[in-house]
Amino acid sequence: MTPQNSGTKSPIALEVWSDIVCPWCYIGKRRLETALSRFERGDLVSVTWRSYLLDPGAPRTPVETTRAMLARKYGVSLEQADAMQARVTGVAAQEGLRYKLEATRHESSLDAHRLLHLAKRHGLQADLKERLFSAHFREGLSISDPQELTRLAAEAGLGGEDVRRVLSGSDFADEVRADIDQARALGIQGVPFFVIAGRYGVSGAQPADVLLQAMEEAVKEL
Repeated sequence: MTPQNSGTKSPIALEVWSDIVCPWCYIGKRRLETALSRFERGDLVSVTWRSYLLDPGAPRTPVETTRAMLARKYGVSLEQADAMQARVTGVAAQEGLRYKLEATRHESSLDAHRLLHLAKRHGLQADLKERLFSAHFREGLSISDPQELTRLAAEAGLGGEDVRRVLSGSDFADEVRADIDQARALGIQGVPFFVIAGRYGVSGAQPADVLLQAMEEAVKEL
């Protein structure tokens, strides 16, 4: 790649692998937004949200709360699961997010991810990502129910006919799988995971300062 001077106005690609049902991913989104607001070239950053499924086998129709799922998955008591959720809720609050994790259910995010690929085509991916995160973590709404997804997508600006077509078929399933395959090829084992300018990787919901430093380092080589 030919070096450019620091005054270049070239766009900066930033890809984020995350899952709608991952509480740390919403925290990571807020921290990224803080970092971008402080980045002198933040207006040139183009963010793409990539799909990742923490639990590919999660049911489309929820049968248990997230609390119960955590207790079962980690072999802990419900009280210990409550403590796990309380810790995340406390961290989220520091980023201005008021979580209602006690209202969340263990459910599939596959269809939500398919809609995010549709939203990308219409330039509405960031809007839908925020609406889905808020619905799941702050409002206790379902992000697997087709009717609820249709309403949430409409609130983000997506046309109902396009949304219904996607939800009634398998559109964008290949794109979701491609994102997951790319994550596997990159060695991503957890989310959120940020890739800046195709060269710098940042794992986890790192503080805004860490993300800002990574972006500043990445653009030095553009």
